[in-house]
Amino acid sequence: MILLKFIERQDLINLTKILKDIEESSTQLDEIILKIVGNYCLQLDNYIGVIGNILNDTTNPITDLELEGAIMAIPTMLYFLNSSSEAIGIREDVAKAIKLFRYNEVFIKTSGAAATKAKSAESAITEESLVHLCYQRAYKMIKNKVEAGYEVLNSVKKVLGKRMLELQLSNKSEVY
Repeated sequence: MILLKFIERQDLINLTKILKDIEESSTQLDEIILKIVGNYCLQLDNYIGVIGNILNDTTNPITDLELEGAIMAIPTMLYFLNSSSEAIGIREDVAKAIKLFRYNEVFIKTSGAAATKAKSAESAITEESLVHLCYQRAYKMIKNKVEAGYEVLNSVKKVLGKRMLELQLSNKSEVY
């Protein structure tokens, strides 16, 4: 708060405008990234959502059959999602190459000192940089969803394993 005492009112207005611009731009980029990710992750997202709903339903505990189904379904979805993440990785690489190509193209065509050429080239590749950023973030999001999917799978396996152990122990105690 002490810092704010030294910032003039006009500077605060400018900061507020910049923050608003960042929020609006980020929201637009988020929508694009989520659309890319959603095209690949919809099936897994929906399935994990269903499992979450089942787990939250305290009146109807998850059944062994549902756990077994999840143990079979999740790895299948993760298999295809891993392939999709590679497709996004390729798009990220292409976006990066286009950005670099465009940068070099403008750099070569611009006259003046290297610093001037670099500034012109950076200014000229704003859209290419944003497209690259979108694919870069989408790739990371898909990778994170794959990792989270494996965590869910491991949790489901543990729950089913615990139930099987409890069943074995109760069967042994009935025999004695």
